[in-house]
Amino acid sequence: MDESRLRSLTPSVLGILVRRGADFAAAEDAVQDALVEAVRVWPAEQPRDPKGWLVTVAWRKFLDTTRADTARRRREDRVDEEPAPGPAPAADDTLQLYFLCAHPSLTPSSAVALTLRAVGGLTTRQIAQAYLVPEATMAQRISRAKRTVSGVRFDRTGDVATVLRVLYLVFNEGYSGDVDLAAEAIRLTRQLAAAIDHPEVAGLLALMLIHHARRDARTASDGSLVPLAEQDRGRWDTKAIAEGIGILHAALARDRLGEFQAQAAIAALHADAPTAEETDWVQIVEWYDELANLTDSPVVRLNRAVAVGEADGPRAGLAALAALDVSLPRHTAVAAYLYERDGDLSTAARLYAEAAEKAPNLPERVHLTRQAARLNARLNAGRSG
Repeated sequence: MDESRLRSLTPSVLGILVRRGADFAAAEDAVQDALVEAVRVWPAEQPRDPKGWLVTVAWRKFLDTTRADTARRRREDRVDEEPAPGPAPAADDTLQLYFLCAHPSLTPSSAVALTLRAVGGLTTRQIAQAYLVPEATMAQRISRAKRTVSGVRFDRTGDVATVLRVLYLVFNEGYSGDVDLAAEAIRLTRQLAAAIDHPEVAGLLALMLIHHARRDARTASDGSLVPLAEQDRGRWDTKAIAEGIGILHAALARDRLGEFQAQAAIAALHADAPTAEETDWVQIVEWYDELANLTDSPVVRLNRAVAVGEADGPRAGLAALAALDVSLPRHTAVAAYLYERDGDLSTAARLYAEAAEKAPNLPERVHLTRQAARLNARLNAGRSG
């Protein structure tokens, strides 16, 4: 079965359901469930009309979900109409839901995906982008997780590491501006830090505070992205940065280094520099080495290549970049930046244009397109002069 064929049918099937009266979020869930069903059924018997099959199955699943939701709301309304038994303390059980979704019967990756979808409010596409996998693959993973936990007793909760991973990904989506969840992720991480004495919880809270402190400076008045080196540091929230650095120092003093503490240390070095030119890139490279040893993440190694380019020169950065898979997201953008630093404006302009075509969101695409246009203008001016 051709997975790309399935993905190509998704927008039109989703559009049909919406035109039939389904709201977008419910239609998206129904289409994802239909895709999972297709993956299960089609290898044995492919329908003559794949699109029609998907529409029929998705619409049926939408109706089933709608009926179930209607019945649930009726039950809730009956409960709401009952007189309250007496005063009860207000409680926020969101963090508990995170732990429940990180159930021991699930693998960590499936638990994270399910929690992001069910509690975090992220779409399947956003979760797939965070995990660098196709949307259909993530839809299957989430559906399998739902089936796994359906009917199980939630008397055992998940571990802290899985919940931290979820909070981190939710914060990243909020910080990107696609979903306003960053403040909520910080709130929940504060709750977790107050309840659990764990250096990685403190490391994650420090990382969130330092990044969030720079949020207002990340975009210009027209909505365009402002790179870190060009940000107005006077707009950074110095109180939040100081709090984050204080929390980080206390965590590092316990000598139980984890990936979130290492990330927070890198963020702290950026935040501590009075100007971009005064950034301690040598120490940042050292922290990226620590982080790479902890995670072996290709994204970490990509960011390390940028740091090497700043600490040891662009050619050293390009050498570090050459060891990485060119299909890695933002690989082309990093290459463009390093080639520009090395003085090869023609190659850099071409790569910026290529990176713009691969950009995961509109602000990033606009930023990269402007970078390409800026270099092309310089090249044209040089030729005419």
